[in-house]
Amino acid sequence: MLDRARAFGALMIALAATGCASTQTTDSTDQNDPYESFNRQVFSMNLSLDNNVALPIAKFYVRAVPEPARDGVHNFLSNLNEPSTFANDILEGEVSRACTTLGRFTINTTIGMAGLVDAATKFGIDGHTTDFGETLAVYGAGEGPYLVLPVLGPSNPRDAAGDLVDVGLDPTTYISFRSSIYWMLARGTLAVVDVRARNIGTIAEIERSSVDLYATERSLYRQHRNAEIHGGKPDLQNLPKM
Repeated sequence: MLDRARAFGALMIALAATGCASTQTTDSTDQNDPYESFNRQVFSMNLSLDNNVALPIAKFYVRAVPEPARDGVHNFLSNLNEPSTFANDILEGEVSRACTTLGRFTINTTIGMAGLVDAATKFGIDGHTTDFGETLAVYGAGEGPYLVLPVLGPSNPRDAAGDLVDVGLDPTTYISFRSSIYWMLARGTLAVVDVRARNIGTIAEIERSSVDLYATERSLYRQHRNAEIHGGKPDLQNLPKM
């Protein structure tokens, strides 16, 4: 769930960066979407859950929790993801990025009071994210057909499999203690709330400006994932058609 929340947040940033451009329905073949009819049904369900559950909770969270405290929660959650990012950096052969990730985790866990403060960024050590879906892509694995997963949102077979592996790469998965299941549920839920709360305005603008919200999300999600796989640079050879 944490990886999917992170991916959702990245998608929202990507959508905002495009100026929330309107998109009309396109041929599903062009968008690698052979299951479009089913995907649209799942998308509608997810949108309903977002409007009726996630959004109200996010708005309450913003009203009830002061911004410095919300920033602390965000930093803490981000720091918990650093070991998984480090593992994928190593698997991708990105030694320099792995050293950066390790440095950030060490600094933020100690000086940053268990990650509540992003001290590493203040020292000029900027963070990044990666996941096993990207690692698979680096080694040539294709994305497969576009999928919309219940609750989890946009994905594909490669990235969905990667999410499962990332759970195994997270050291906290193996920490067993009393009520640990509740800790995992609380962590995952808070990660989703954090991402949703930080993107209330962005998502509202996307919904207002998109002719076809499903097609907009599909196209820009794929573009963003391609950019991540290519180190933040757009894959100009394989851009989805708008």
